[in-house]
Parts: sequence; structure tokens; C-alpha cells
Amino acid sequence: MRYITSLFFIALLIFTGSFKCKDQKSESYDEATLVFSQSEPAVGLNLGNQAPELAYKNPEGTIVALSSLRGKLVLIDFWASWCAPCRIENPAVVNAYSLYKDKTFKGGRNGFTIYSVSLDGNAEAWKRAIDKDGLNWQNHVSDLMGWSSEAAAKYRISSIPGNFLINEKGIIINKNLRGEDLISALDKLVIK
Repeated sequence: MRYITSLFFIALLIFTGSFKCKDQKSESYDEATLVFSQSEPAVGLNLGNQAPELAYKNPEGTIVALSSLRGKLVLIDFWASWCAPCRIENPAVVNAYSLYKDKTFKGGRNGFTIYSVSLDGNAEAWKRAIDKDGLNWQNHVSDLMGWSSEAAAKYRISSIPGNFLINEKGIIINKNLRGEDLISALDKLVIK
């Protein structure tokens, strides 16, 4: 009898909409509704967490730290030159950068930029792909370790492309944005 009652209750919750599954594809968070019980958010990969620090060499050999971009809205974009889905997605990322790089945002008053983390193992292939795909922002980094990349491990990247959107304080506010979803998410944050 208990079993039947439990099944009835679960069915009732599902039917009335009180029980909902989380969308695994993209997540976002509203700063106004998030309350922290501590002065600094925890470092982690959940929405509302401080994004873990990344600091790797750019194609010229200079180390670029993710934290050096504080004050801007930043898309941390994981990709590789050998990844066909990444290369197919790159025009959408370029379009988003072109449309929003000079805008002022809630949570990113100094504009929008991209911090591209490549899972390449070959520096020349990486540089050629940046040029060929017109990835004209400044912040390209890689440790050239492919799937053994420390950055991929830190961010639990198991497939690419993958991304995280962080606000001016380095807090994760959205993730796994593709194509029009990226444009829509950025558009909602623009101060008009």
C-alpha cells in the first residue's frame, strides 16, 4: 500500500509541475536571487561559484591569467583546432564577440571578451586555426597537452566545445551556451 501511495504522490508532483528536472544543456543564474552565506563565493564549477583560476601561455609565449580579465564579462571557451564541432561553432563565437565586445553589461561594465582555452597538442595547428577561423580576440591560451590539459581537468571538460560565462567578479553565471543561446544570454545582460 505504501508503495502505491508513494507512486501516486510522485505522479501527482510530476503532473502538477511541482517536480522538474534540471536542463543539462545550459544553465544560468540570477545574481539578485543568489544569497551567499560567506563573504566570498566558493571556488567551483557550479553557477554562483568563483571560476577556478587559469593561467597559461598564449601563442607568443606570454602567460595570460583568467583573473587579469576581471571587470569584464568573460566567456571561457574550451576548443581545439582538430575538433570539427568546435570549428563549426567558432563562427557563432566570433559573431558574439563582434556584437558584444564594446557593450556595457550587468556584471561586466568593462565589456565582453573571450578566454579561449585550446586542447591542442600542436602549436602550429593551434595558431593556424586561430587565424583561419578569425578568432580575433587577444586571450588565447594552451598548455599544448591535448586531453591531458590541466585546464580541462580543472573544469572537468569531457567533451568540446564547452564554455562558462563569468561576470566581472569571476563568478560563473551561465555555461554550455551555443549559437543563438550565447547571443540571447549576452543580450539579456546588456545595459541598454
